[in-house]
Amino acid sequence: MKTYLSVYYLIQFCGHSWIFTNMTARLLFFGKDSYADTFHAIGLIMQVCQLLSVLELIHLIVGIEQESFLPKFSQITERLVILFLVITSQEEVQSKCIVCLLFFLWNLWDVIRYPYLLLSAVGIDYPALTWLYHTLWIPVHPLSLLAEVYTVYESLPYFEALGTFCYTLSLPFAVSIHFPYILKVYLVLLPAGVLYTCSHLYSKRKLYLKHQELKLKVK
Repeated sequence: MKTYLSVYYLIQFCGHSWIFTNMTARLLFFGKDSYADTFHAIGLIMQVCQLLSVLELIHLIVGIEQESFLPKFSQITERLVILFLVITSQEEVQSKCIVCLLFFLWNLWDVIRYPYLLLSAVGIDYPALTWLYHTLWIPVHPLSLLAEVYTVYESLPYFEALGTFCYTLSLPFAVSIHFPYILKVYLVLLPAGVLYTCSHLYSKRKLYLKHQELKLKVK
């Protein structure tokens, strides 16, 4: 299982590193012009990486990994909803600069998270990377939340105008599903999910800092 986890984390690290490097290079070379086709340049790899992340939930269910399920479930589902239902389904949203910023923040966190998990899986502790893992989320997660909320907000007019994912179900009585209303409810729930994830990461950070203090006292 250790080998399997190591390979999984390595694949995810390579994928997110490619995305992060590609986005950074495009931004340096093309500046603001890179916003318009960011999704077309890295969207497929982004989708593959996020779909692969569902395996992390399966790891927790079958006991391969020992981690709290709900924070991981919250983070993965919020990304899947925004990436596939909000961004992928609306071409007009894909060219927004907020999508570029959102992808940058997501991958900034993942290029730290996956190598940390990879080294942890093989029993290696690299102090600088461990500190970064327990610290970088503090600015990245709140900024990601703002970017996610703004991305959903920017998409609402397009869903309203095009009627995407709006259906009428023929049950014993007609039931209309108006997707923009669902997105508005999701906007209310989204901060709660991110706050729960941050609370979990904060608890882990407290344990990490406490462990570091004990190591210093022993020395």
